[in-house]
Formats: sequence, structure tokens, C-alpha cells
Amino acid sequence: MADVDPLTESWTSAQIEVMQRLRDWAVGFGELHRHLAVWMRLPVSDAHALGQITWAAEAGTPLSPAELSRRIAMTTGATTILLNRLEDAGHVLRSRESSDRRRVTLRPTPAARERARRFLSFAGAEIAATLHAADPEELRVVATFLSKIAEATGDANRRLDRGSASDDTP
Repeated sequence: MADVDPLTESWTSAQIEVMQRLRDWAVGFGELHRHLAVWMRLPVSDAHALGQITWAAEAGTPLSPAELSRRIAMTTGATTILLNRLEDAGHVLRSRESSDRRRVTLRPTPAARERARRFLSFAGAEIAATLHAADPEELRVVATFLSKIAEATGDANRRLDRGSASDDTP
């Protein structure tokens, strides 16, 4: 009797293919994070945090330490130690930009941002070429689909954070 995967048994081959390609991308993205860590001369966890801080700031939605903790799956205490290292090394600035002076905002320093930009321009050449060669309609469809996947992933994570996993959860 053949083993049946309960996750994919009712999935079409196209759906399975998409999930495999998303997994491949996630693995490749993780490898790029390791290369960024070497480039920045940082532990992987610090480089991952700096990447999150930089991307959020570039998007105009800088992170708080609590949001960074959630994104990198570390306790707030461990995140504080990590942020102290990044700040001491000249990679991160903490500021109070909000009208709520208790809220701390994280931003990369100009030097860290420039170093990360140089890494991305070097390491991301193939990705940039692929994006530039893609048809705009293809990019729109992919972006819409990935937004839906990100939303579904966020919904699942929020549900699990609330502790509403099934009774089978260890």
C-alpha cells in the first residue's frame, strides 16, 4: 500500500508544483541571507534581523523591536541583545519618531544600508535580470498570487499564535 500525503492528496499537480517552487524560493532566499551575513561580517541571525529592518524601512514601514521579534521568531529579550550588537557595530539606529514617545523605531544606518545595497546589486543580478525580462502582466499575476499566499500564511500564523491548532498538535 502506497503512503498518501494528507497535505497534498487532494491537490492537483499544478498546485503541488507551485508549492514546490515556493519551497525552492524560500530555500534559495535563506541561502542569500547566509551570503549577506558573510558579506556584512555578521552572524546569520543578525543579518536576518538587519535585512528585516532594512526592507521595512525602505518600504516606509519601519519596525519596532516587538515587530522585529515576531518576524525573526526571537524573544523580546534576545532581540534586545541582538539590537544592541547591531547598534554597537554601527548597523542600526533606534529612534522615537512617533507622537507616542514610548514607541521605538528601527532603521539601518546609512553605512549599513549602502553595504546592503552593494550586496544586493552584486548578489541580485540574476533576480533583477529575471524581473526585468518578465512581461508586466505576468508580474502582475504573480504579485497578486503571492499577495494571496502571504495573506493566507499570515492568517495561519495568527491562528496558530492564538493557540487554535488542532488537538493533534504536540
